[in-house]
Amino acid sequence: MARKAEKIKIIPLGGLSEIGRNMTAFEYKDEILILDCGLSFPEDDMLGIDMVIPDITYLIKNKDKIKGIVLTHGHEDHIGSLPYVLKKLNVPVYGTRLTLGLVEIKIKEHKLNNVHLQRVEPGDKIKLGEFEAEFIHTSHSIPDACAIAIHTPLGIIFHTGDFKIDYTPIDGQVMDLHRISELGKEGILVMLADSTNVERPGTTMSEKSVGATFDDIFRNATKERIIVATFASNVHRLQQVLDAAHKYDRKVVTSGRSMINVISVAQDLGILNVPEGLIIDINEMDKYDDNKIVILSTGSQGEPMAALSRMASSDHRKLDIRPGDLVVFSSSPIPGNEKSVTRVINQLFEKGAEVIYDRLAEVHVSGHACQEELKLIHTLAKPKYFIPVHGEYRHLRQHGQLAESLGMPKENVFIGQNGTVFEFGKDYGKTSGNVQSGRVLVDGLGVGDVGNIVLRDRRHLSEDGLIVVVVTISKDTGKTLAGPDIISRGFVYVRESEDLIGEARKVVRVALDGCEQQNIREWSTLKSAIRDSLKDFLYGKTKRRPMILPVIMEV
Repeated sequence: MARKAEKIKIIPLGGLSEIGRNMTAFEYKDEILILDCGLSFPEDDMLGIDMVIPDITYLIKNKDKIKGIVLTHGHEDHIGSLPYVLKKLNVPVYGTRLTLGLVEIKIKEHKLNNVHLQRVEPGDKIKLGEFEAEFIHTSHSIPDACAIAIHTPLGIIFHTGDFKIDYTPIDGQVMDLHRISELGKEGILVMLADSTNVERPGTTMSEKSVGATFDDIFRNATKERIIVATFASNVHRLQQVLDAAHKYDRKVVTSGRSMINVISVAQDLGILNVPEGLIIDINEMDKYDDNKIVILSTGSQGEPMAALSRMASSDHRKLDIRPGDLVVFSSSPIPGNEKSVTRVINQLFEKGAEVIYDRLAEVHVSGHACQEELKLIHTLAKPKYFIPVHGEYRHLRQHGQLAESLGMPKENVFIGQNGTVFEFGKDYGKTSGNVQSGRVLVDGLGVGDVGNIVLRDRRHLSEDGLIVVVVTISKDTGKTLAGPDIISRGFVYVRESEDLIGEARKVVRVALDGCEQQNIREWSTLKSAIRDSLKDFLYGKTKRRPMILPVIMEV
């Protein structure tokens, strides 16, 4: 009878109603297991922000309960915030060889010590208190990806991770659908599944289809250099570029820190097969004719600091785009990056390059399951309850509807937000409140020190500029001794707007005279008077509202 009162909580801290920042906590009695620890990239209005990580306040409050962090695969949206989290939580991390290889690079960059990393193989089961995490091999756009089955006293919780069903994978290791089917027969209490491509009918094309396109491109490019931009983590894609380069007798140059790091790690682990002498140093490139060179580059998303963007804007120290170069974008733009990608493509065309991107040829396939693959997983797993994850809200709703179309009762589908607490017993499921969650912004070395107020100020400055008003007043009498001097940054160019600035000075002087007559000496009141009078005047003249910063000096 006691068992009936037991419950398990599933708490997503990231990855719901968004693409990225995936992180979920599973809580049973006094124990917590964390699955994934990702970041997301800043939105356009997050000026100056480098990345966004989950708010782990709830985990810090319960850090003594945490048994470990289990990773599904090595993409940034699943491992990117690990260094920041491990500074707060000293817990073991479990993952497959490439996943941990990429984590180790991050740990070295952040100079973290005493981090316990434990490598697992697909098929392994790891006992973590009352939890047992089973790693199940899946296909994705990075090798060594796994789904995780969490065995608990109340039943099995199955998390697909990011996946697609590829029957002809590059490494020959197909997804372990048999094990998922076995778990479905045992009985899965709750399934959490990737929703990224739920809007797309049919199935995702095999990664091998890209290899045939690369073969055509390399065979037909007889005179020019080939530059391929792709995600550094897409090791299977890198392998196909390397294979095509080797077949058509071209040397490969790598550009971009993440590209160099991933190739090094994947090569050391034996995941990437690189023939001897195929990859050459960037400084040796000039020894070869253009038609003997392939450049593997980061920057397929138009990131301003990535290698391809710097080449396109003539800002790369060792590489420049030449007329006739053939540039292949072997990716599709992540939502929100379309403008950046288009800008780089235009710059490349302006420099005389030929550009191939996903609208022109099959140079990219997704790593996420489409509708028919999702239906297959639901049918094999046969979960009692379902939580769609890893998607924007519309994806979660549509994935819920897909589950219902396969016969799941509507009341057994749970759609929530980050911080929602989903509670399950053997015979029930419900939402039971929320925990603190949200976005923590990382700017340089600052983590969480830039919030909504600072972002608001940055937007204000970027849109309307800044006016600084400098006034010197007498400490004894409160009279204005010098100024007001007005400095403009990002509002108007002072030399071309002398009349406006002159009138603004008069407005400030009138406001100060009024304060003097009323014997007002407090700085805060003086600053408010300056700000209010100048704000109304400038808006009347320009219909703009610059940030006004009064500076008062007493002598």
